[in-house]
Amino acid sequence: MSLVLYMSTKYKATTTDEAYFITITTVGWVDVFTRLNQKYTLINALRYCCENKGLEIYAYVIMSSHIHLLCKSTDGFVLSDVIRDFKTFTSKKIIQNIKDEPESRKEWMLEYFQKACNHLKRDQQYKVWQDGYHAELIYSNSFIKQKVNYIHSNPVTEKIVAYPEDYYFSSARSYAGLDGDLEVVMVYLF
Repeated sequence: MSLVLYMSTKYKATTTDEAYFITITTVGWVDVFTRLNQKYTLINALRYCCENKGLEIYAYVIMSSHIHLLCKSTDGFVLSDVIRDFKTFTSKKIIQNIKDEPESRKEWMLEYFQKACNHLKRDQQYKVWQDGYHAELIYSNSFIKQKVNYIHSNPVTEKIVAYPEDYYFSSARSYAGLDGDLEVVMVYLF
């Protein structure tokens, strides 16, 4: 395998058969995913993408303002299209959750996400996710190992848990042989 790293100004995953390390972040790094219902919005959308859009996930973590994935698209799907659809769907669902369910920051969050649309040329009422996403092409086994460790260590680094497998919204649980809500395809490089 050649050691070529795909990069562009937007870091998009445009191939159909290669794995990427992806980070998707909320606008202003707003801590949306502190509520259980919002985390399950992401879990359910990722599961849907796996079952219906050819997404194959090797590692993931949902943090309060962003999500990391080690993944690829299969069955002829283009990963950038899958991520675009994921962001579109979850944006609407996140806003609906803020409006419908208990949220102490409801007015502030809705106003913030509304103001995030001010610079947009397209007609949009709320903007939850930052434009694009950061995608790095996986180019070696050592890079896979580094990114899986990084993904699983995020909650430990943030002092949310002491051990990666203790964080429920992470594939670290699967790698430790524990139950979780999102199945992943395990990579055995450890």
